[in-house]
Amino acid sequence: MKNILVFLFMLLTSSFISAQETFPIYSDYLSDNVYLVHPAAAGIGNCGKIRLTYRQQWVGIEDAPSLQTLSFHTRITEKMAVGAIAFNDENGYHAQQGFLATYAYHINFWNEAAINQLSFGLSFMYSQNSVNQRDFGIPDPSISQGIESTGYYNADFSVGYHFMDSFSYFTVKNLLLTPRDLVNNSFESDNLRRYLLTFGYYLGRGKKFQFEPSVMLQYIEYTGEAFMDLNVKAYRNIGTKSQIWAVLSYRQNFDSNIENFKMITPILGINYKRFMFSYTYSSQIGDIVFSNSGHHQVTLGFNVFCKKPRATACPNLNSTF
Repeated sequence: MKNILVFLFMLLTSSFISAQETFPIYSDYLSDNVYLVHPAAAGIGNCGKIRLTYRQQWVGIEDAPSLQTLSFHTRITEKMAVGAIAFNDENGYHAQQGFLATYAYHINFWNEAAINQLSFGLSFMYSQNSVNQRDFGIPDPSISQGIESTGYYNADFSVGYHFMDSFSYFTVKNLLLTPRDLVNNSFESDNLRRYLLTFGYYLGRGKKFQFEPSVMLQYIEYTGEAFMDLNVKAYRNIGTKSQIWAVLSYRQNFDSNIENFKMITPILGINYKRFMFSYTYSSQIGDIVFSNSGHHQVTLGFNVFCKKPRATACPNLNSTF
């Protein structure tokens, strides 16, 4: 009975994600990976960034959701930057693989030492969705017993603004979603637009500890659902070649029709020279909890093509080493 309930929940969740998501949004952006969420962050800093993530939900449950991403972005001129993301998103019988290519343009109104920068980013994505129906426990003659798949295109547009130690981003995701017909899912809406607003501030420059409070707001146009992330990030240099940092993030949705979704996410990371490693654990809280096993994620990073840091800027712009 327990396995049946898990299967039904995963099937419903998979259908919901297929209908409401293209590239899923978690807390990856807090692991020095803002580009995963906001295209305007491509090439934003003094280093090009390579990031590899692996996320596993509901550990111990077969066919539980998992996500892997590989991203890279860097400046190619003083103002222009490019980026790319490859991802594999699996959730039960559903799977999604895709690729994003990004072009970004940065305008600094002051000089290289002081930040007053406006950024624009545009990403184009191709994704292939598939449903594996060969392993369905109860065959249905009305449903194909093979693998159904379909591909679609999409686009995201983003604006970013950095002033001294403050930062902000606004992104519209899923602007040009082409129609999808996965397993005769003709009722699925083509309006998957999602609006993201992020802002934060870097405090404590030159002190023993530095702090970076930030907020990210999300709004889904089709469902009218809203989310809010409240984040606090702390940094501490260890010697001249390493830095440890930690994040505490709280996410909640706002929908009067359903039980509020609440999740708390601690992240622990370390930077050593140009390498970065972080571990993320997300746990749902509240009256209705789907799983007590939590969500685990590991992020590996390496900075390339580094230039001299600017005098004033948040860590997203100034790599520590």
